[in-house]
Amino acid sequence: MKRHTRTAAVLASATLLAAAAAGCSGSGSDSGSGTTDTASLDSARQADVPAAASTSTSPSPSKSPAPTVSVRKGKYGKTLVNEKKMTLYVFDKDTKNKSACTGDCAKAWPPLLDKKTPTAGTGVSSKLLKTTTRSDGKKQVTYNGHPLYLFDEDKKAGDAKGQGVDAFGAKWYVVNAKGKQVTTTATATATPTSSSSSGTGNGY
Repeated sequence: MKRHTRTAAVLASATLLAAAAAGCSGSGSDSGSGTTDTASLDSARQADVPAAASTSTSPSPSKSPAPTVSVRKGKYGKTLVNEKKMTLYVFDKDTKNKSACTGDCAKAWPPLLDKKTPTAGTGVSSKLLKTTTRSDGKKQVTYNGHPLYLFDEDKKAGDAKGQGVDAFGAKWYVVNAKGKQVTTTATATATPTSSSSSGTGNGY
């Protein structure tokens, strides 16, 4: 009788131990599964970050108009303008292909600069369009041997406030398609096309 009782007790203990072992194993499996799921979620999130970043693109810088010299009809007839339709001038003190405007003069009358010969636009002869090296080493655009300039008081296309101005030792004039100074002033009655190289300075 005692032997049967002991056997039953041993069997019951073995059953409890097996159940406990099974429970621990299941708990460990669940825990491991939870860790794996969390790690997988974190990895997926991290993978999404560079993918999202790679889709963003920086805005393209706006392109400036290609350097061009062309002819535009205005107050003094058909005269040279740059790619923004701003009036171009020549300085009566300049000699052929050589600028006499530097320092404060070049601030008031910015030289038309370009690293290479600009495009010849409508009405302009490409044979007359070249560049010359200034005293500071920069390349200035010339037309028929005239170094070309802008005027800082011209604020919009069509302005020609520098025409006939006497500044920095000589006068400033707009220039026509043939590369000649247009000496007509705002108070003159002659038509712009009738006067070309009749200035008092270098009408080369």
